[in-house]
This record gives sequence, C-alpha cells and structure tokens, in this order.
Amino acid sequence: MISIIIPSLNEEENLRELIPQLWQYANGLVSEVIVVDGGSKDNSVELAKSLKANVMESKVGSRAIQMNLGASHATAEIFYFVHADTRPPENYAQNIILHIKEGKEVGCFRYRFNSTRNLLRLNSWFTRFNGVFAGGGDQALFISRDLFQGLGGFDTNFCVMEDFELVRRIRHKTDFHIVPNEMLVSCRKYEENSWLRVQLANAAAFSLFLLKVKPASIKSLYLNLLK
Repeated sequence: MISIIIPSLNEEENLRELIPQLWQYANGLVSEVIVVDGGSKDNSVELAKSLKANVMESKVGSRAIQMNLGASHATAEIFYFVHADTRPPENYAQNIILHIKEGKEVGCFRYRFNSTRNLLRLNSWFTRFNGVFAGGGDQALFISRDLFQGLGGFDTNFCVMEDFELVRRIRHKTDFHIVPNEMLVSCRKYEENSWLRVQLANAAAFSLFLLKVKPASIKSLYLNLLK
C-alpha cells in the first residue's frame, strides 16, 4: 500500500482538484492521503479534511520539514511525495507498485506542463532522462519506507533543493528510476515570469546547490529572481 504525502501552503484550489483525483485513481492501492500544511491563510486545512485527507499542521512552512512530518505519521510501506500543483497520471498507483515489486524501490515520473508552449514542451521532454537534473519535486518521488528511513529522510537544513539533495544521497546507496509516464505540472511560475527568467533562476539555484552554498542563500537569490 501507498501513503501519499502532500506539503501544502495556501493551496486550497489545487487541493480541491488533486485530492479527489488521487483517490479516484488509487485503484485500492492507497491507504491514506496526508496533507501537511505549513501555515495556510486560506481554507486548505478544512478543505483537505473534507476530502478525506489526514491533515497535519507544521509549525514551519518548509517542504523538507513538512514532508518528514508526514512520513513520520505515514502507515504504508511506500511513500509517495506529491506537490499540490501537480497531477499524477491515472495509473500512478499501479506503476509505483509494479516498480517496487521489480525491486526498484525509489524513483519518480516524467512530466509535462499544462501548456502548449513549445519551450515548455522542450523543458518537459528532458524529464525522461535519468541525469543530474532528475528527481525534482514536480516529478513526484516514490520511495520505500525502509530506504527513506535508512537515509534519514529529507535534510531539514534545506529550505530549497531538498528533493535534489535527497536524490543525490539515494544515488550513493541504490539505483534511481524514472517511470515512463507523465505527471501534469502547473506552468503558473512561467506565466508569472518569462520563460528565460525562470530558466536563469533555476540554473542559478542549481549551480549554487552544486557549489554547496547555504540553502538560505539559494532560496533568497531564487525568490529575488522571480516574482
């Protein structure tokens, strides 16, 4: 069985669509949907509860902290971390279980944007490759409980890039896998900024991450580059 863990902050409208879809396509393989709220000012908490999600409230609005909190209360043997503004494919649960049964205890999905813009199509095309840029949060990580706990979960020192940091540690211990099915990812960041601005912000953040710059400095730069 799978425990789905969603870090959330002011994501009422996204949760309204995401949670029912997760249940609809669960195929009896999902034991719980856990929403870990980071201090929302909207109706996220009440809405998630009404949609049969288990809700936890984190004192700190940090994805690493929120996801670790959710995992610490999860009951299934497989964890699936999903961002509120993404939509898994209809057969997500079957794909995860199949990969786990094949001995592939950790991985993520490809994705495509909810946009027909050619540049965004190009961006999403690269998510099929299992390289250094694979494993971002929008690709929705699945991982066995034993492996996640053995790694110590997400590093809470990372207020940004926490997903890439965990994947780097995973690769030192076992193989990482890309499921050849596509998540649907919101393009709202690109709508609020130009494609070039987002690319530059992403490149700067990843470069600083590789240079081991403090996560708080990376986050500050990233936020300053984007609206």
